[in-house]
Amino acid sequence: MIVRAARLIEHGKPLELQQVELPTPADDEVLVELAYAGVNPVDGYNAAGRVNPDGPLPRTLGAEAVGHVDGVAVVVAGGGLGSVRDGVFAEAAVVPRTSVVEIPDGVALRDAAGVGIVGLTAFETVEIAEIGPADRLLVLAGSGAVGLAAISYAVSRGAQVWGQTGNQSKADAIIAMGADRAVVSDAAGLTEAVQAFEPTAVIDSLGGEFTPAALAALAPRGRLLIFGASAGPEGKVQLLQLYRKQQRILSYGGLIATVPERRAGIAGALAALAGGQLRIHIGAERSLDEVNEAFALVSGRKVSGKVILKLR
Repeated sequence: MIVRAARLIEHGKPLELQQVELPTPADDEVLVELAYAGVNPVDGYNAAGRVNPDGPLPRTLGAEAVGHVDGVAVVVAGGGLGSVRDGVFAEAAVVPRTSVVEIPDGVALRDAAGVGIVGLTAFETVEIAEIGPADRLLVLAGSGAVGLAAISYAVSRGAQVWGQTGNQSKADAIIAMGADRAVVSDAAGLTEAVQAFEPTAVIDSLGGEFTPAALAALAPRGRLLIFGASAGPEGKVQLLQLYRKQQRILSYGGLIATVPERRAGIAGALAALAGGQLRIHIGAERSLDEVNEAFALVSGRKVSGKVILKLR
């Protein structure tokens, strides 16, 4: 089968749309007719050579998508897609069987396009942090794709939620997902901005100076879950404050998840999506021909929520 695919030819260069002949699937692989793909920061890192610099060239990028296998709707994610093997920015792809999870009835393909990474991450962070009705949750980067999804899932579990953003124009998206308040603040003003809220839990994808600021506002016996460091890989933690307030720091790292863990997490996120407990806000949709524009939207943080590609 010959398909159109967005190919990385050289690190640091725009992707090129090419005709690619797909291999015959091995016994542990399947052919997926693809419909939509999620565009994530890691795709840009792959394109730049910041991660997987020794990955094969040329190759098709794309780490998550949705489509059909023999007429069955599926999420496709994991297994080194787009990094150590051809990914899913294409009309169809040959992928590992273990990278395919069936989509339950009632969930549209487009709605599930971000489940393989964003939905999974939001689901796992809320689960690991054990967010429940007694919690006052602060979600840092609340206007991002994961932040918005995490807000929706935490609200469905009965928590009172505030979402932080550095951009006033993105505040409405936070409220639309069920948060009680959108906090527009940088790291320097965060502690004061949420002092009255005194969160019992924080979900942190920013790191840097945001992490100590969030810990300073965190209630006694509160917990902070960190899963990213987009604002900086280092932050100074006040140890006296940490142990005197008996706070906990938790983490989620999707890259080290085992195949069973990843599959179970995606299935859990899909079930929550089907039940209306988790929502993924799609902020922009572009065609496969517009893949480089989609990359620019993600890297420039120009939209709230998820950027997806329509592959056909």
